[in-house]
Amino acid sequence: MKTGIVLQSITWILTATLSQIALATQRLPEAPEDSDYYFNGSQAPAKVKLGQLLFFDKILSGNENISCATCHHSLTGTGDGLSLPSGEGALGLGVTRDTGSGADTIHERVPRNAPPVFNLGAKEFVAMFHDGRVAVDAEQPSGFASPAGANLPMNLDNVLAAQAMFPVTSATEMAGQLAENPQADLAAAGNLPGVWALLAAKLQAIPEYVDLFKAAFSDVTSASDITYVHAANAISAFEAVAWRFDNSPFDEYLRGANGSDSPLAPRARKGAMLFYGKAECSTCHMGKFQTDHQFHAIAMPQVGPGKGDGDAGNEDFGRERVTGLAEDRYRFRTPTLRNVALTPPYGHDGAFNTLRGMVEHHLNTLNSLFSYDVEQIVVPSSPTLDAIDRSAMANQAIVSNIATANELAPIELNEQEIQQILAFLYALSDPSALDLRNAVPQRVPSGLAIFD
Repeated sequence: MKTGIVLQSITWILTATLSQIALATQRLPEAPEDSDYYFNGSQAPAKVKLGQLLFFDKILSGNENISCATCHHSLTGTGDGLSLPSGEGALGLGVTRDTGSGADTIHERVPRNAPPVFNLGAKEFVAMFHDGRVAVDAEQPSGFASPAGANLPMNLDNVLAAQAMFPVTSATEMAGQLAENPQADLAAAGNLPGVWALLAAKLQAIPEYVDLFKAAFSDVTSASDITYVHAANAISAFEAVAWRFDNSPFDEYLRGANGSDSPLAPRARKGAMLFYGKAECSTCHMGKFQTDHQFHAIAMPQVGPGKGDGDAGNEDFGRERVTGLAEDRYRFRTPTLRNVALTPPYGHDGAFNTLRGMVEHHLNTLNSLFSYDVEQIVVPSSPTLDAIDRSAMANQAIVSNIATANELAPIELNEQEIQQILAFLYALSDPSALDLRNAVPQRVPSGLAIFD
């Protein structure tokens, strides 16, 4: 018996060592470092604090019933745990959120999954949203391409700040519906500068916020100096600092902790070999944050209301909506895989509820598409909305078009290899991201409830 145990131990050590040698020969990325980010936590603490309060304050919504944090909460992995968000008008947090009631019943689900915000303060993230519609563009006066065009203001700190300008202008996300409030009316009319001016006026009227803006920005000396650009810059600073997580077991391995006590367990090391080798995951999920920042069509099932595309208006053409190019139809941005195990559901519309389901889809996209069970989406049920959720996948022509656009060839992995890939993906989670309670403020200057 003792001899058997010794032999087993020797075999395990040899296998682990060989996998380390094999992994060392792979073309692995470098671990992130401070210079990869706009700024670190020791910089601009007043701006970060202001951004935290704004992020959790419902004052930025038209009906003052939803905040940025509602769909990007620290208690739900900086997402909301749902396939598609229940936006303005609903109640609850995460998977407990409903679809509203009475006059506040939501008109439709937000068409795309609420993406996690981890590490978006890194400089290499130059495009935001699933379709990249807000992106760094030196040819634009503001420095950014966006749906606002020339109306996007100057002096935004980075693309993450530019992104923060838009949820407040969306009827389903934060503005509300036409005739419900002035913010909603301005948004419905396409008057985005009007929305931003209205929000600035709201903040100017709250003395505590005025003091916080003065402390955070040298060009704010009185209430009238506050603009929504200041607010967006503060929100981006908070997100960049609070949601930076790059001390995963894989990071430790990349930084040299690859001896016999390596934080990357044997199964995860084998998964990394597959990820950067046979499974071809790194073809798209490359670099320090496991993304090429490009847009790909991978036969993702279409669930939810879509973005108004197609004959019935229930499709989402993805990147084509930005470029106008037919070849970009159904292409969506490659997501970062940092903390990926903490951020279900997966896909631009949250079509897959489990990480394994998402991995298996990548291995045989067409089989997964044609056998997809729409019942797996995680959304609060509503008879009207449920029927809309299923409409695209019930249309054989739409499913066929999604399949035709697919870019991924099948990859054959056995069960053991799938488990190894999953182990590696779990090793991309920073342990400190498991407890994000300290990112939640006790109160906000507007006096509005953080939770209700």
